[in-house]
Amino acid sequence: MRWMRAAGRGLLVLAVVLTGCVASGARAEEAPSSGRGPLTLATAGDLTGYLGPLLDGWNRTHPGERVTLVELPDSADETRAQMVTDLRGGNRGRFDVLNIDVDWTSEFAAAGWIRPLPRGRFPLKAFLPPVVGTATYDGRLYAVPYVTNAGLLLYRKDILAEEGVPPPRTWAELERDARTIAPKHGLGGYAGQFLPYEGLTVNAAEAVYSAGGSILGDEGARVTVDSAAAREGIGFLVRGVREGWIPREALTYKEEESKQAFLDGRLLFLRNWPYAYAAASAAGSPLAGKVGVVPLPGPDGPGTSVLGGSNLAVNAHASHPESAERLIAYLTSERVQRQVLVRGALPPVRADLYEDPGLVRRFPYLPTLRQSVLTAAPRPKSPRYDQVSLAVQAVVHDALTGHETPESAVRRLARELAALSRR
Repeated sequence: MRWMRAAGRGLLVLAVVLTGCVASGARAEEAPSSGRGPLTLATAGDLTGYLGPLLDGWNRTHPGERVTLVELPDSADETRAQMVTDLRGGNRGRFDVLNIDVDWTSEFAAAGWIRPLPRGRFPLKAFLPPVVGTATYDGRLYAVPYVTNAGLLLYRKDILAEEGVPPPRTWAELERDARTIAPKHGLGGYAGQFLPYEGLTVNAAEAVYSAGGSILGDEGARVTVDSAAAREGIGFLVRGVREGWIPREALTYKEEESKQAFLDGRLLFLRNWPYAYAAASAAGSPLAGKVGVVPLPGPDGPGTSVLGGSNLAVNAHASHPESAERLIAYLTSERVQRQVLVRGALPPVRADLYEDPGLVRRFPYLPTLRQSVLTAAPRPKSPRYDQVSLAVQAVVHDALTGHETPESAVRRLARELAALSRR
């Protein structure tokens, strides 16, 4: 979940927990009365400091449901581990509302850790349509989208302008420019996030999706990765490393390392989240005014990004579910979502904000991001998503390092995913 911290220097992992140290039996007695009560909002690092003012606004108008801000570890893995440990306890535990990585929704729902939510209570029709799919499992709404994200292609527009070529729309154009233009300017061609961690799962999924393939179907019950499209997608990345227009150093990149390589003037093209474009374009950046951004290319035109972001879910054993739902409705309201973008630099889920002239002037990447989100797809849905992701990372990294051909890698991944689905 590194991307969550990456986007705007950190997408938040939030958990709403009840305050006070009272016995679990006493808490259970509170729930039937009104379902309302004080909350504690835990975050894995509000690095932009936007959340405090939003909660101040809530607390002024909801004195009986006050929210206290508490931080969980900054590491996504540690945050998830704390959440899972607490939820597996089967009792009410500490957490009422959890802001979870979008790819955790299916896992948490299948385990019975989070409760279904009433669709009519939340403004789902006002959201960008694809983000709602990340919050559902088995046909039911188990969370509410809070922030979204999509991968974009950053490029050196000063160099492409000097060469008289437009930004690439297809893999062939990207490959051509990375092989021919980049070396003329002493740059590496193209990089993404190719270290074996969650970022590699994202990059691999985007390559497979862009070629028209998929990895899993039917909520993880069906393995679909053994296809010509998957071989084409993985083959595109493998070819880049083998031929050198993807620098081998990129096999060590996560979001921050790849962003820094771009900022240092070592890359012509970079796949990353919008926060990297904002950093490269900011006043004081060595690349200010020299960077452009377009949707990720695909085989025959714009490709498919993986949806990033986070969803708000309610603990199945929450003592104050009414307050939890009210807080979620507040955090996804138009006024608050505007502040999520303006104060927190986090991509909102409200569709109308992407067409607001004032916001577009301030955040010029919004139209491109909107286009990418509308054509994006979620990571493979599975009750065992963490194991699915580990399998994708291991197999694709072996292919990138030359230990597997794209064909053998796809066959091996299909076998490993099929074994997971039988457990």
